Amino acid sequence: MLELFKGVNNKILLALGIAGVITVMVVFWLWSQEPKYQVLFSNYSDKDGGAIVASLEQMNIPYKVSSGGAAIMVPSDQVLQVRLKLAGMGLPKGGNVGFELLENQKYGASQFLEQVNYQRALEGELERTIQAIASVENARVHLAIPAATVFVRDREKPTASILIKLQPGRTMDTRQTNAVIHLVASSVSNLSPENISLVDQNGNLMSENGTKGGGNALDPSQLKYISDLQANIAARVEAIIAPIVGIKNVHAQASAEVDFSNLEQAEELYKPNQNKDDAVIRSSQVIESGGDGAAGPAGVPGALSNQPPAPSTIPTGKGAKDPNAADATVADSKSTTPTEKNVVTNYEVNKTVRYSQKTSGSIKRVSVAVVVNDKEETDKKGKITTRPLTDDEKKQIAELTKQAMGYSEERGDTLSVVNTAFLKPKEVELPSIPMWKDPEYIEPAKDAGKLLLGLIGLFILYRKLLKPMVIKLTGPEFLTGEAQAALEMAGGGALPMNTQGQIGMNPAPTALIDNRPELQLMAPKGYERDLEAARKFAKENPKMVADVVTTWVSGNG
Repeated sequence: MLELFKGVNNKILLALGIAGVITVMVVFWLWSQEPKYQVLFSNYSDKDGGAIVASLEQMNIPYKVSSGGAAIMVPSDQVLQVRLKLAGMGLPKGGNVGFELLENQKYGASQFLEQVNYQRALEGELERTIQAIASVENARVHLAIPAATVFVRDREKPTASILIKLQPGRTMDTRQTNAVIHLVASSVSNLSPENISLVDQNGNLMSENGTKGGGNALDPSQLKYISDLQANIAARVEAIIAPIVGIKNVHAQASAEVDFSNLEQAEELYKPNQNKDDAVIRSSQVIESGGDGAAGPAGVPGALSNQPPAPSTIPTGKGAKDPNAADATVADSKSTTPTEKNVVTNYEVNKTVRYSQKTSGSIKRVSVAVVVNDKEETDKKGKITTRPLTDDEKKQIAELTKQAMGYSEERGDTLSVVNTAFLKPKEVELPSIPMWKDPEYIEPAKDAGKLLLGLIGLFILYRKLLKPMVIKLTGPEFLTGEAQAALEMAGGGALPMNTQGQIGMNPAPTALIDNRPELQLMAPKGYERDLEAARKFAKENPKMVADVVTTWVSGNG
């Protein structure tokens, strides 16, 4: 009965050991298959964090909170999908409060509180709008709106300050900066772009107001125009010469002087008429004066001269004189009176009126320098050699360069073409990254380490726990009576005992097993093998087995 109880206990221990090993294997498998987590959102407000966690729990998505609650992590294969779902829910809001703040106005709020809430809502809406730009990660807007007044002299213009945080590795050019400034200026009443200051996360002033040093200073847009113009000229020169000498065998640099002054000119020129026949008469006046036959004044001045003439006493008859004789004398006196004639002619003046306006950004002068490498040639043996360019080749390159740069002798442009051998750059070998620092090997190494650690744990568990238990439970002490009797008869005596009085813990003598082939099959190598050997021995020696069983029953075994 005691042997039976021991056998049952050992079987239970064996089952528990096997169950423990299976449990460890399952835990190891689950641990190795644990998904990798990536950051979903970081640097969020507490309100947004609570809303995000609640949404993840509703969607049954596993998550972790790391970095002291500063980041929420989800499985890497679900990051993009979860972000899109949360974006559809309006999460995270980023702490910006928009016009929804006005939806929960308290009854009896003062006018000052209403104005403050309106300003907060307007700032929040502007922040959301600016954050919609691809290169902007976060934005803060501060508005300074003065109180309204009915006095014109006391009115103040509003101002605004914008702080933006750019995405890693992203920048904003002048056009994007001006777009943000005008966007804010158009959203606030009476706010002009000159009263807006735009600053990035590094404290750099990005707005142009106040950056122009004076009337003669160049603003960033003009400097950019000069830089683009020079780069365009150099690129055209290299593009036209590269097919002749090779892409890496020509380098060009251009320097342009640009006139950004605005000039408006009005001219009025007067020139004498060179040919009077072609002159245009504007006006002509002729004045002519002379005698008209009337008698001149005669007589004594006074009253007698003003009296009417006396009656005529002309005689008639043969002795009378011709009355026309006196008239002829008077007519002759009249005809001798002089005549005056004045002619005045006005001609049109040869006048020229000219209005001219000079556009800004005209090119004053261009200078181009071109360096060409020696020409490579391959001989009949396939050997590559270099030689300097000939004068004709230099002249050809110079002519092509003039055409590409838009050479103008009147403008004073200069061109310099130099042929020299280029120095080959030395190849610098970058130090190789150690394997334990290379990101390509870190993650696979972690996975391999997990797998190796799990296998080592299973091996130790098997060697230290499972194998000794299996050997103990399948040893000779659990052999049936037939197997024990066979071993006892084969050994010529009782089975050896260990220090605890258990049978079979010490193996049979090696020499006896080696000399008896039939005992090699009955050596304690497994329960089934021992059982088969004991059955075979019992069939061959039934009497001996019966004696052994009788001894066990009598209690003397």
